[in-house]
Amino acid sequence: MKHVVSISLGSSRRDKRVETTIRGEPIVLERIGSNGDQRRMRQLFLEYDGKVDAFGFGGTDLGLEVDNRYFPLHSVRSIVEGVQTPVVDGGGIRAVVERRTAEQLQGRLPPHPKCALFCVAVGRYAMVRGFLDQGYEPLFGDLAFGLGIPVFLRSLGALHTLARVLLPIMARLPFEWIYPTGEKQNQIVPKFERQYRWASVIADDFHYIKQHLPARLDGKTIVTNTTTDEDVALLKERGAAYLVTVTPRLDGRSFGTNVLEAALTALADKGRSLSNAELEKMLGEEDLTPTILTLN
Repeated sequence: MKHVVSISLGSSRRDKRVETTIRGEPIVLERIGSNGDQRRMRQLFLEYDGKVDAFGFGGTDLGLEVDNRYFPLHSVRSIVEGVQTPVVDGGGIRAVVERRTAEQLQGRLPPHPKCALFCVAVGRYAMVRGFLDQGYEPLFGDLAFGLGIPVFLRSLGALHTLARVLLPIMARLPFEWIYPTGEKQNQIVPKFERQYRWASVIADDFHYIKQHLPARLDGKTIVTNTTTDEDVALLKERGAAYLVTVTPRLDGRSFGTNVLEAALTALADKGRSLSNAELEKMLGEEDLTPTILTLN
């Protein structure tokens, strides 16, 4: 049986192990959090190297692709230096799946204003482009959610400029400066209520969405990937109407895109990461369809 392990910078409270079937083959999907400890994360990669079929790199990305330019995140790439087992961060899955999310939601949600808040758009660029294709007005919170600067961008051109100027610098900052890690993932400090209130759709990595969550989310649609039963309960409590997850829900939760990409990498058995074209070929139509949970 194939065995995939996602090693994450995130909290170990979200750890999970599921035995399931993908493309007719049994596979073990496992997630291990390092509580924000990069040394522990590297130790885990070295410990499991050669003993599993593929790794997911969770809690962050190894790099970001924006406007056809790839920006490696140097502050975390050293964690997997020398690891021989294929390591993937889910970027390929996002490029294939998330670009289609907005289109596939058409007709599956009640009519709503097309106003979408992306907490850190450079990390969800394919999804951003998909929502723009469907006529949504965007609000990009990269400076606010990523750097604590209360400035929001409204145009794709401004986002491209931000990526070209700031990503090469941010890629070398300590990762915990720009992303909630470890126990910080369990903290909520309400901010930017006006921007949350403006949006009908709030889309991003769930830790960014949760980080500054307001007391009420009445009528909002949350579009994200990795969620637990606890996350779902939190959104229900605050009045969100729908939760859209772009990866399949297994045993009560949706694993991150890095886990799904690692699973396909393991099943392909090529000893390397897969191209976007190879990933798209392996995915069935049901894998490309987002799951919608009605919350209230």
